[in-house]
Amino acid sequence: MSLLAAVVAPLALSAVLLPFRSQLANTNVALLLVVVVVAVAALGHRVAGAVAAVTAALWFDFFFTRPYERFAINKSSDLTTAVLLLLVGLAVSQLAARARRFRVIAITDADYMTRIHDTAVLARSASSPLTTVDHVRAQLIDLLQLRGCRFEYGSLLGHPPRLEHDGSVVLGRRQWDADRLGLPSEEVELRLVGNDRYLGRFMLEPTPGAVPSRQARLVAVTLADQAGTALDSLQRATEAG
Repeated sequence: MSLLAAVVAPLALSAVLLPFRSQLANTNVALLLVVVVVAVAALGHRVAGAVAAVTAALWFDFFFTRPYERFAINKSSDLTTAVLLLLVGLAVSQLAARARRFRVIAITDADYMTRIHDTAVLARSASSPLTTVDHVRAQLIDLLQLRGCRFEYGSLLGHPPRLEHDGSVVLGRRQWDADRLGLPSEEVELRLVGNDRYLGRFMLEPTPGAVPSRQARLVAVTLADQAGTALDSLQRATEAG
């Protein structure tokens, strides 16, 4: 849809301005076309913005520079305007795409911080640490786009792939390229540790094709640490009792 707008919008504006061609300075037409490029880039994506910039420059040449209705330019000032329209359009489309990316990152970071904060509050107030564990399990499913997740309390069994505390994934004795491939197809363990003691693990069931970001994986580890702290408190209270 955005690519279609990138092609159609500059042409549509040119058609609207065409009856006033003799009354409008070419520089004003170029500025109006830049506005269209900005709109397409802001609402679409980087490629759409670039296509809109190229399309705007072509229609500016075709309709508003002599000889009209030909892709040719006689006046050097019109050529300069057309080139500047293209360059400014391309630059603005890149800036708009980058601003949109930063906005997405900010929203995502806020979501991650909310997850960590809510889990910390629950860990302090919940009547049972297992409530925190259940909460974290549900958070992991959503955060890492999992098909399922279960918690195993107690000793380690087998040697499944492991999500490490730095967000990396280990498969056997080698690193797994989780940034490119996502999580391995088999269950992945995320261990819970409290005061350097192993307490249990979440077994993550990945969704084929899903590629959770390193940032998401680091947040998952942080949530698991909060669950581990809650379980450690329960275990210490039991031992003391």
